[in-house]
Amino acid sequence: MTTRVVLAYSGGLDTSAAVHWLGAERGYEVIAVAVDVGQGGDFEAIRQRALAAGAVEAVVIDARADFAADYAVPALQANALYEGRYPLVSALSRPVIVWHLVDQARRHGATVVAHGCTGKGNDQVRFEVGTRALAPELEIVAPAREWQWTREQTIEYTEAHDIPVEVTREKIYSIDENLWGRAIECGAIEDPWVAPVEDMYSLTHETATEPVEVTVGFEAGVPVSLDGEPLGLVELIDRIGRIAGSAGFGRIDMVENRRVGIKSREVYECPASLALVFAHADLEGLTLERDLAHEKARLEPRFAELVYDGMWFSPLREALSAFVASSQRHVTGEVRLRFTLGGHVAVTGRRSPVGLYDYGLATYDAADAFRHEDAEGYIRIYGLGIKTWACRQKAAHAGKD
Repeated sequence: MTTRVVLAYSGGLDTSAAVHWLGAERGYEVIAVAVDVGQGGDFEAIRQRALAAGAVEAVVIDARADFAADYAVPALQANALYEGRYPLVSALSRPVIVWHLVDQARRHGATVVAHGCTGKGNDQVRFEVGTRALAPELEIVAPAREWQWTREQTIEYTEAHDIPVEVTREKIYSIDENLWGRAIECGAIEDPWVAPVEDMYSLTHETATEPVEVTVGFEAGVPVSLDGEPLGLVELIDRIGRIAGSAGFGRIDMVENRRVGIKSREVYECPASLALVFAHADLEGLTLERDLAHEKARLEPRFAELVYDGMWFSPLREALSAFVASSQRHVTGEVRLRFTLGGHVAVTGRRSPVGLYDYGLATYDAADAFRHEDAEGYIRIYGLGIKTWACRQKAAHAGKD
């Protein structure tokens, strides 16, 4: 019986070459699985491209709603930014794809899964660790890691075998896109001194002629409305991305630390995810109790690292998500964002029916309800330990100098 392999198929250069290679070099029957996580494109054309490359079957799965609710929202609630900047665009989509790869492998009786990642990227880690967490019995094959071709050589391979691809020698960027943003690699920007060129971007062109404001509504940490209009997650993410992107907001150009030990220059467009994280974090400032807010802020970088490192299905990520979910019970309210030309954003207002801001306690005018006389005793007790130290140990040490 011929071995069946389920391939994570994007329709791009590497995975299209991999379809043919897996059949020709390994003798596998290839089931190409394309998972729609909001990257756009003609999925029927992608399906036909996989079949033309040699797949015995090509499956397209619309996972946009699942991606938004089960992966993007937990990351948003954790204010997850890898190294303080990157909102985990590609990293978040990989566990979604892995889940469907494993599901399709079981449906089609496949014993092997494959991906198109190279041997020095992060995605190989995410695909393989995720697969082993969900289905440790499956074999994993990484064609691009085995053949180790340059992009030029891969293009030549597809031309030699009449494999339809859209990549050209003139425009050779590697682009990964989903609801949460867009990642751009390769080409001239592999030199960290080279400035990105405008034609790389598609989500953040400055088309607005004046500042634009939008009010984001949240319920229990989940974005649910824009300007008072209730929206589903997929539509809301798309719409706020268009609003933010029209002001040029959402571009990131950074050198990041890959899981495999390489520093990599990455360019991202993330207007929707960055805007939502910005708004959500601000609303938490109004609604989270002090100690909870501080502890959550301490754990957020760890959550982002786990996702970046391919550990979505790990017990620690699940435990952190449980903590984050608990913290979101009262993160309900609205945040008003103002986008100005040049890619800038500012919060110009926030409100919540369960906010912890108390005007009577905060104001200095006649409505002041704070008991000022309590402050003296509180400060005296709060500072008692440091006063005792100053009188005994500091003074004794000073006398010996």
